Amino acid sequence: MSDKIALVLGGGGARAAYQIGVLKALVQFYPRNHHIPFNILCGTSAGAINATSLATHASCFHLGVKKLDWVWRHFHTNKVYRASISGVLSHLSSMAIKGLQLDRVNTDAGSLFDNQPLRELLNELIDFARIDRNIATGALNAVSVDASCYNNSHSYSFFQGQPTIDDWQRARRCGKQTQLHTEHLLASSAIPLVFPSVHLNRAYFGDGSVHQIAPLSSPIHLGANKIFVINLDSPHTAAAQSASHHPKAATIAGHLLDTIFSDTLNSDLERLERINNTLDLIPPAKQQQINLRKIETLVFKPSEDLSAIASRYYEEMPFAIRSLLKIIGINKQADSSIVSYLLFESAYTNALIDLGYQDAMSRIDEISAFFGVEISTKTPPIR
Repeated sequence: MSDKIALVLGGGGARAAYQIGVLKALVQFYPRNHHIPFNILCGTSAGAINATSLATHASCFHLGVKKLDWVWRHFHTNKVYRASISGVLSHLSSMAIKGLQLDRVNTDAGSLFDNQPLRELLNELIDFARIDRNIATGALNAVSVDASCYNNSHSYSFFQGQPTIDDWQRARRCGKQTQLHTEHLLASSAIPLVFPSVHLNRAYFGDGSVHQIAPLSSPIHLGANKIFVINLDSPHTAAAQSASHHPKAATIAGHLLDTIFSDTLNSDLERLERINNTLDLIPPAKQQQINLRKIETLVFKPSEDLSAIASRYYEEMPFAIRSLLKIIGINKQADSSIVSYLLFESAYTNALIDLGYQDAMSRIDEISAFFGVEISTKTPPIR
């Protein structure tokens, strides 16, 4: 059986810039006109946006990574959500007024920020029609976007792929073949309460990490037997807090975001490793009878604390956003990871891209072995 390699990009808001650095290291293995080395692309939240953008350039890996690199290196918060004083006050005033209205009068989703700029950015940058063409030419088997349904508490993997790929249904999770568009990406990246939920298929959806109990389910159902994972869980270097004091609201909120975006993926990776170890003890003939197969993985995580990096660029955050966060106790010294998710400023995203590149280059031999390739000497790194 030939290898079918999947790329899994976890969620994490602005932290997703780190994923681009890892991809920049990987792209050096391939000539400039080479298609992406992944048959399957899977993403959640901001990772879904990166994965879908790659899917539109599946026929040219270098171009896909170069475009993402340019976007993330020139990012500003106002490209994701309204961050001016007037924009923030206008949105919060609107939310306050709507909160006083009856449900039958006001059906709009409440949120801390207005992410209409992100909708405009996605409509401008992503040509969804290219996905079908890349699937038709064989440059890509499938791309999936995970979202959470608030109506039934299920995790949905909306995927676009070869017509031979069937939908799937498991406990509280399913996969649905569909034509992806901007609303799927907005739904997958709608961090609870921070960004508004999105209406899809007569239901309301939010961030794909919320109800995600098996993040590796999607690539496995789509046929992968090797999975390259870029997780955004980073080591936390803050000093331990005194047990005599209650943790502040900002600290708790940061823990909740870390849990939503990282814990289930880490748990699923551990479960996959246990299954692989168990299969090593079972004869190949019997492995087919129990409908399980070994899945090889290569996982990348940031080597440095992304919250600590974000604190160095805290002043880059727009004044209105800093002022709003201070109300809930988040400042430069706060032991909270929230800033690392919401700081969509180029100084911070550049630092994350560079960290991802360095982390990947330090494990270049592992990458070479996983993909079975050697670095192309004719291909200089993207700068």
